[in-house]
Amino acid sequence: MSKILEKSLRDARKEDNLTMGAKQVLNSIKNSKLIVLSQSIKKEMVEQIESDAKKEKIPLVNFQGTSVALGRLCGLQFRISTISFTSIDDASIKSILKDTQGEEKNESL
Repeated sequence: MSKILEKSLRDARKEDNLTMGAKQVLNSIKNSKLIVLSQSIKKEMVEQIESDAKKEKIPLVNFQGTSVALGRLCGLQFRISTISFTSIDDASIKSILKDTQGEEKNESL
């Protein structure tokens, strides 16, 4: 799991720069800078979020874990299927995307 993503999630949560939940993310997609999807999200919802994110040119990260793991990563005791960052700098976005793409390649080997 990406340490950069973990730190960014914690920082954004402290500063209240996150939107959590698939429906909430869909409703606020225009304000999003980066979207993180867990493996527990329904396929139809993934397709809708991916479509809207593509239209708005918002990068997506497929979190390699369940919604429970994503919730714990944020320091919460409940499941979170989707998170969007409403405020995050471009350097962090690039680092997270680079780091998570490297992880996906390693897991497929």
